[in-house]
Amino acid sequence: MKRLLFLAPIAVFVVVLVGFMAGLQRDPSILPSMLIGKPLPAFALAPMRPGGQGFTSAELVGQPVMVNVFASWCTVCKEEHPVLMALREQGVNIVGLDWREDADAGARWLAANGDPYAKTGNDASGRIGIDMGVSGAPETFVLDKRGRVRYRQVGEITPQVWSQTLGPLMARLRAES
Repeated sequence: MKRLLFLAPIAVFVVVLVGFMAGLQRDPSILPSMLIGKPLPAFALAPMRPGGQGFTSAELVGQPVMVNVFASWCTVCKEEHPVLMALREQGVNIVGLDWREDADAGARWLAANGDPYAKTGNDASGRIGIDMGVSGAPETFVLDKRGRVRYRQVGEITPQVWSQTLGPLMARLRAES
């Protein structure tokens, strides 16, 4: 009986160690999305510029599109921005969701740094981002021609992310159109 009491802490330690080892095998940048295969929640984004137009989720159908969540306060978004500008020049359809900031700040930032988006809208309250499951900026949702979410990129789009993941997915989705 004393042996069993002596072995109990060792057994608990082994179970905890196995749990930690299993956790280390997971990629922490991959956050599952409940929206994969489903349409984005219905929304209508306010315009970023006075007299401008926002956009609605209903407008994101007809062709594949990337919905990029950004903000002027987001340091990583600033690093991602040149890649988005290059993608726009290549004809990639990207819309921007300015998240959790005053629309004027986002509009000023795009005016100063270039606007890679076909459409932009402001989510000052962050409510739409919450409905989409956004955990932080930048995030990008890839939608097919029916407006269904096919992929969620958490973090910056780098040239490597584009060439290995998003680019091939967008090409496949365009071919399906």
